[in-house]
Amino acid sequence: MDLNLSDEEREIRDWVRTFVRKEVMPLEQEVLNRERRNERGLRADELEALQDKAKEAGFFGVHTPEEYGGMGLGAVMNALVEVELGRSFVPFKFGGDADNILYVANDEQRATYLVPTINGERKSCFAITEPGAGSDARSIRTTARREGNEWVINGEKTFITGGNDADFTMVFAVTDPDKHKEGRTGESVTCFLVDRDQGWKSEYIDTMGEWGPASLIFDNVRVPHSAILGEEGNGFELAMRWIGKGRYLLPARALGACERLVELGMEHARNRVTFGQPIAERQAIQWMIADSAVEIEALRWLVLAAAWQVDNDLDSRQGQSMAKLFGGVKANEIVDRVLQMHGGMGYTRELPVERWYRELRLLRIYEGTDEIQRRTIARNLLKGHASVRGHLG
Repeated sequence: MDLNLSDEEREIRDWVRTFVRKEVMPLEQEVLNRERRNERGLRADELEALQDKAKEAGFFGVHTPEEYGGMGLGAVMNALVEVELGRSFVPFKFGGDADNILYVANDEQRATYLVPTINGERKSCFAITEPGAGSDARSIRTTARREGNEWVINGEKTFITGGNDADFTMVFAVTDPDKHKEGRTGESVTCFLVDRDQGWKSEYIDTMGEWGPASLIFDNVRVPHSAILGEEGNGFELAMRWIGKGRYLLPARALGACERLVELGMEHARNRVTFGQPIAERQAIQWMIADSAVEIEALRWLVLAAAWQVDNDLDSRQGQSMAKLFGGVKANEIVDRVLQMHGGMGYTRELPVERWYRELRLLRIYEGTDEIQRRTIARNLLKGHASVRGHLG
């Protein structure tokens, strides 16, 4: 792997690093203050103001191809951008991007959904998870029944990221119940583009962290046949494409959080004095720092290796699952160590550590739980789809 950055790539990485330090991190205290008042963190318009500020500087559409006005960055650069964003718990992401499956839209759908989403004029959400179908997406029960040239959608989705603010959704529903009962999910599920004003409703779900999801309710919501994204019956393939679009980005964000947390821990260890010495002189604290540093470096290479595989059109599924699993587990272990280093103060809301403690717990659940990642990794090895020797053979 050649992971040397060009001068332009270093400039991009450094610009993001500066933007996060100067524009995003100063908002952390406001997030903490609002949470103490039992309020939600930053509002959508406040986050959009940050996106506009970045756009004015030419930073727009990190994941979007250049033909659509985006930056068209590769996977490694996208990972490095996420690392820098992960150094703050403010739920900020750069604007100008659309979900990858929207690119399969036809010309009319692109004009109605894709382009306005890229331009920041529309907001979408991806809706597949249900109360009885989380990691087991094949068990979805939301249905779409055809009546003439319309489809009638009924069901409930839950834990939908962005569902509270979205004005349209990509919702997955069973369109062939018989095939679905036979386990032929690849032929029985269809994805629909559905505007909020066509009748679906959202309900906010209060969580431990900032990224508050929503439940989406579909009660006889009628959409035209033209609302199908892709082809009828191929929704599950689209869903898997979305879920696998960039699992390396989640551990990349975790990597940034771990770096900053350990920096906070070391600063505290140098300044906190007990029994006449800084706790940085205590072996117990030194071992926490050393173990965390080793794990951070290992995570860095797992993330970059997976991203490099994506850039080079290699099968990255195993690498991404490994990075996702390791990143979620180690981020939770590292934030726990850093909280322990801070003692009682780490447990209070005066410091951001407890905030990260709650936020990072989600990494082991969404977009594939730890258990699903372990199953995927083991199956790939046992079926010969991957090797413990990796791509080096």
